[in-house]
Amino acid sequence: MTLVLHKRVWLAVAFSLLLFAGMHPVCAQDPQDTSGEKPKPAGSSFPSPINPGEQQEQNDQVNLTPDTTPLTGVLYPTLGTPEIPHSYWIPGIQWSASIQSNSYNQTANSGWLINNFIIGNLSLLKAWPGAQLTLNYSGGGFFSSDSTQGSGAYQQLVISQAFQWRRWQVQLIDEFSYLPQTSVGFGGGTGLGIPGTGGSLGPTIPGIGTGYLPNQTIYNAVGPRYSNASIAQITYLTSPRGSITLSGSYGFLSFVQAGNVDNQSPTATIGYNYLLTKQDTVGAFYRFSSYHFSGEPNAFGDQSFNLAYGRKLTGHLGLQVYAGPSFTTSRISVNGETVTHGVNVGASLAMGIHHGNLNASFSHGITGGSGVLSGSTADMLTFSAGHTLGRIWSGQVNMSFAHNSPIQGFGPTVSNTYDTWNFGGGVSRPLGRTATMSVAYNATHSKTSTAGCIGTACPSGQTYNYVTINFQWHARPFVLP
Repeated sequence: MTLVLHKRVWLAVAFSLLLFAGMHPVCAQDPQDTSGEKPKPAGSSFPSPINPGEQQEQNDQVNLTPDTTPLTGVLYPTLGTPEIPHSYWIPGIQWSASIQSNSYNQTANSGWLINNFIIGNLSLLKAWPGAQLTLNYSGGGFFSSDSTQGSGAYQQLVISQAFQWRRWQVQLIDEFSYLPQTSVGFGGGTGLGIPGTGGSLGPTIPGIGTGYLPNQTIYNAVGPRYSNASIAQITYLTSPRGSITLSGSYGFLSFVQAGNVDNQSPTATIGYNYLLTKQDTVGAFYRFSSYHFSGEPNAFGDQSFNLAYGRKLTGHLGLQVYAGPSFTTSRISVNGETVTHGVNVGASLAMGIHHGNLNASFSHGITGGSGVLSGSTADMLTFSAGHTLGRIWSGQVNMSFAHNSPIQGFGPTVSNTYDTWNFGGGVSRPLGRTATMSVAYNATHSKTSTAGCIGTACPSGQTYNYVTINFQWHARPFVLP
């Protein structure tokens, strides 16, 4: 088990090193430009191959480069990327206190405790003509007032390397974490849950879609865990309005403590995007995902055929919806069946409002089971909103809900289902030009259809309360050549 875990960690490290290898300018050479356009300054985002040369409406407060993510890829749309005149890197540190009603071991009636995190942060943005590298990393550890919990490590990394040629766009992204608990609700909307230095100088990296990240929405899985998702995505412009996107991803979720179910999930997609207007895109894509579980003979394969629609208005709106039928195959016949069918649905929304923003997502489909089930059908909903509160303060609220159940048609007639609610909110303010402070509260309620959980005994329902205090400091940006 340890050897397999180490191999997976080394695979994640190797992928990150491969991304770093793209930092050399030779890897980013572009064919000779004869258009006569002036090159963008170092640090600026390059234009999208999906809509070359066209600029959408700009936000009235900051200049944004239009979002470049294709509709049928694996990445969420964004409101755009701020134009930054120079490549740079920023180091920083943070201290965070998580005041909790339960320990990470989920022991019933464990009482209130404090986990103190001491973390180093690093953010980097490096751009060349036709290529861009972005990185956000946070790493350190924590010590607890609960002697039975002791101390532990904390690691989060998101790294992206993008290349642009005349008709080609290549995106490589890796998202890695080693956390003492599930990532759902961790950090309570403060910097503790977000890698890098954060703030306006934290480089923007498109988020990986929910269906491609290891599912961690069942709280009954306990203990520290490794989570990683690596994606490679290629988009080719076939015409001024059309493009083809090919994507591949590999995700895994591995636990330190025995009793949880480790899983791996490779996925491949192919899609076609068609630009109806400057803001509206339609598309269709095919996706195949497989789910494997360490030490278990069974595995699942899921195929789906989807239609998609997207709308983007830089600085104001990023919308993506898709739906289609899915067909799931089991390696082992259960109840005489090896194939079942269902639907695959997803939606994401990013909206810029006056002095604030809204983000929401929903997905329904097959997932890896969160370390509790050997595969699950999951409904996942998230919502967050932020708004400035006067000249200095800003506030945010967040909510999420997840319902997990065994894959229909392959499990027993009566089986456990798992519901998880998370609600929270907080405030933050700058402390000078290089520091920030934030305070947030989160409550998570986990309910199981019958009592029992993985790794330790627990009742059918539990509520976890978290108050998170976070202080972050970062140096002035160091300009890169």
